[in-house]
Amino acid sequence: MRARPLVAVVVVTVLLAAAAVGCWFGARTIDHYRENALDIAQMEVSERNDKLAEQYAREMADYQREVEARAGANAAWPTPVGQGWEVVNLTNYPLENAQTVTMTRQEAMYGGMLLVNEWHSRPDDFSENSLVNVYTYTKNLGNSLSVRDNSIRLFPEAADAFYAMIMGAGEAGYNYKYYVLQNAYRSWDEQNELFQNALNKYQSSYSGDALIARAKRDVNYPGTSSYNSGTTAQIILYEYKNTEVNNKVFFESPEGLWIYDNSWKYGIVFRFPLADYPVAGTTDKSYKTGVSTKLQTFNYVGKGNAAAMHVLDLCMEEYVEYLMEHPHIAVFENGTLRYEIYRQYVGDADTFNVQVVGNGNVRSRSTSLDNMGYVITVFAY
Repeated sequence: MRARPLVAVVVVTVLLAAAAVGCWFGARTIDHYRENALDIAQMEVSERNDKLAEQYAREMADYQREVEARAGANAAWPTPVGQGWEVVNLTNYPLENAQTVTMTRQEAMYGGMLLVNEWHSRPDDFSENSLVNVYTYTKNLGNSLSVRDNSIRLFPEAADAFYAMIMGAGEAGYNYKYYVLQNAYRSWDEQNELFQNALNKYQSSYSGDALIARAKRDVNYPGTSSYNSGTTAQIILYEYKNTEVNNKVFFESPEGLWIYDNSWKYGIVFRFPLADYPVAGTTDKSYKTGVSTKLQTFNYVGKGNAAAMHVLDLCMEEYVEYLMEHPHIAVFENGTLRYEIYRQYVGDADTFNVQVVGNGNVRSRSTSLDNMGYVITVFAY
């Protein structure tokens, strides 16, 4: 009788042991499952984090490239399209961290934007003192530019630009010695002599105001010619006894077309556009410039202004009018800020304060009187 309870105890013990073993194995199985699940979850989280980190790195790299491309550009400015050259109107945006610098009127007189034409005479306080002989001046730069004679003069900034442009033509494969500068700076007396010659030429057929009007069709009245500015010159092709070069029509030649297509990159613009001149499709701007004669005339205006005029397809007069309505603009190249341009009133004072951008990204700054009581300041980035 006692064997039965003993057997029962043994059975119960075995069952409990089996249950314990089962629980142990079950617990281990659950632990392994949990460990595997945790490992999987951690791997998924790690992968997500890696992807987020990569995305963040890409976005930061894109942002950094954008910051570098728009160095100096306010993020609140209108965003350029990003293709080619583009002018963005910033009239409703002030200069960033604006500061002022003091300038003299003479310092700003020769920056290239002094508008001299039939309606805007050269200022009475204009000085010739800074003019340089182009041949001698460019010889010191490395290669003397060819000139019609030793009287060809320009202001240094203009001479530098014409030199760089013609050397650029040489680098493009053209003989820079073929380009000859003529009809550059004219003094008031020289312009007056030309005008008097025109009066004498037509006085047998005209008189009074009609005579003056007829003469002005050939020659600007003294003090109203762009050649009186010291930033304007004509370019021809010439080489001694080289009939092939000498017989070329400037704007039908590869040499002339290269100058026309690339001059703006050096801060120089074609001065007097006419209908289909210098190239087919050119819009007539004679009603703005007051000049209807076909001239191979170029004017130094500075790189920033030249780029804006090129993009907007404006002559010098139209560009000043554009800045009257849009006194603050930016010029972008493929989304990258290149120039910021600001026009402000200074009057006729001998000394005045000019607003400038207080931005460390500005590489250089140039200011020019426009002969209308304002200065145009260009910030290069």
